[in-house]
Amino acid sequence: MTILVTGARGAVARRLTGLLAARGLPHRLASRAPEQPATRRLDLADPATFPAALDGASAVFLYAEAAGAEAFAAQAATAGVRHLVLLSSSAVLAPDAAANPLAAAHLAVERALLASPVRTTVLRPGAFAGNARGWSRAVRSGSPVRLPFPGSHSDPVHEADIAEAALAALTDPDRLGGRAYTLGGPQSLTFATQLAVLGRALGRTIPVETVTPEEWKADAAAWLQGDYADALLGWWRATDGLPVPVGDGVERLTGRPARSFETWAADHAAEFRP
Repeated sequence: MTILVTGARGAVARRLTGLLAARGLPHRLASRAPEQPATRRLDLADPATFPAALDGASAVFLYAEAAGAEAFAAQAATAGVRHLVLLSSSAVLAPDAAANPLAAAHLAVERALLASPVRTTVLRPGAFAGNARGWSRAVRSGSPVRLPFPGSHSDPVHEADIAEAALAALTDPDRLGGRAYTLGGPQSLTFATQLAVLGRALGRTIPVETVTPEEWKADAAAWLQGDYADALLGWWRATDGLPVPVGDGVERLTGRPARSFETWAADHAAEFRP
């Protein structure tokens, strides 16, 4: 069994690659911009790159890219791939998923893969704990973290848990494959609580400044398109002061509880220090 890991430079793919290597499982990496000679070029929006990347693969860990999803599913079937494990998003569970910029691309890929003859397992993480890196510049400089809804909830999931969940699905497809799993951390936490946890890991208090949605959009304009910003603000507003359901997919797949945000903060504290 040769496992193709797409998105080789991503945090989850890097973790998954380490787990596969530690187990001695045959695998290869693919990326739109390969950094190593052994990494195959695979642009998930360019079907011309699919055949060479998929040649000889029996299973694939796949990032979501809607542009070429149907063609990828068809080529995977032609290449003899028996199992696709898709990194999707719990945003697809929202009632307006098809019209929501945070969910629409993931939903389109899910539909394309589930319509194919290849067994597909869907991993639907909610908020990545790693999203906290968006606060790192302010934290390193000692500036307040500017948030429109500090009381907005999520159940942040550690990238290591996503990788271990993917490994379980890839290595035990008969028992675990062909289902959808919602992946979350063990607790619903507000942004303010996450910053307090991160502050404890750093040994200091991280100041928080509440700003208007318009001020936050202006701050984010350089790296986030307006429709995505509006969708995020809508989600944060809807969960302001309201705990979210905690996804149990990590435990269902790995047999152990998900890592806490405290663990993520301890693992990544160096990224927030000057």
